[in-house]
Amino acid sequence: MLQTRLNNLQEKLKEKNLDAVMITNSVNRSYITGFYGTAGYGIVTQDGAFLLTDFRYTQQAAKQATYFEVIQFEGTPFESINLLLKKHHIKTLGFEDKDITYSQYEQFKEKLETAELIPIEDLIVDLRKIKDEAEISRMKEAARIADLAFSHIIKNIKPGMTELEVAFELEFFMRRSGAKALSFDMIVASGVRSSLPHGVATDKKIETGDLVTLDFGCIFEGYCSDMTRTIGIGTLNEKQKEIYNIVLGAQKKALESVIPGKKGREIDKIARDIIAGYGYEKNFGHGLGHGVGREIHEAPRLSVLSEEILKPGMIVTIEPGIYIEGFGGVRIEDMVVVTQEGIDNLTSSTKELLII
Repeated sequence: MLQTRLNNLQEKLKEKNLDAVMITNSVNRSYITGFYGTAGYGIVTQDGAFLLTDFRYTQQAAKQATYFEVIQFEGTPFESINLLLKKHHIKTLGFEDKDITYSQYEQFKEKLETAELIPIEDLIVDLRKIKDEAEISRMKEAARIADLAFSHIIKNIKPGMTELEVAFELEFFMRRSGAKALSFDMIVASGVRSSLPHGVATDKKIETGDLVTLDFGCIFEGYCSDMTRTIGIGTLNEKQKEIYNIVLGAQKKALESVIPGKKGREIDKIARDIIAGYGYEKNFGHGLGHGVGREIHEAPRLSVLSEEILKPGMIVTIEPGIYIEGFGGVRIEDMVVVTQEGIDNLTSSTKELLII
């Protein structure tokens, strides 16, 4: 898989008439090289691949960056990069303009002696949109762990627990089940706080009659999962049940509509129109979904503005919601793989309304 990724990048260099690209973004660097260390530069030419790093990481890099020649820094990193540029007659060097700061760019311009710096924009990020079999397998496992955590928490959550206690229990369970870390700061939002789309856990106590939104995921072997479920505690009123069923219906229709060739905004519109039809158009203010992979938010996006076309191998979330200030909210989210025929839903937890 690493060799395929490298070959794909080299083909892009040829298309863009670039002699080489310098990879500085840590996620892109590990994606292309396989090296998970925290320091180093990937330099990929049209017919070669080099990973420059310091003494701390040379052994690790040699084991992980299988298709790269590992070079230990001699002097400063700039001196080592310049030696490589001269040796391979690199005149045009792509750089990750969306990763480095302006001051870093100025430093590269000053220190790199032989190459013209060319911004590559989203060249590597675009390669990451389509997941290979190894990536999908890891994300399936990350999703499985999150599903297990949901099954665990609905057996243990009860009135009087704080949102933070619920978050800690979910995190501990996922780590015990094989997760390396959380995908993001966990959202546990109860009662009126469930109207906050990004209501991270607080010391608020969960009460009977609350809607509780649980938005969480974990990292397994470098890949993220992301899911959301909203549950009820004790008894719910008719309006709470109504908005739950509206969101559930919108989410199901959006899932059914996901096929290759559709634009992100087309999928978004299906869920948004259903919610608007019930008069809640102003209560669904975020996009329908986003890509997931090495990072919790990746391309493509599913929003009112998204012109990106869905393709097999993309992994996206479908997560409509309704949020009513002073009342509460509901969000339901699955993570799915786009296939030739539609989707493979990686999230298996029930979406029927659970009242605990």
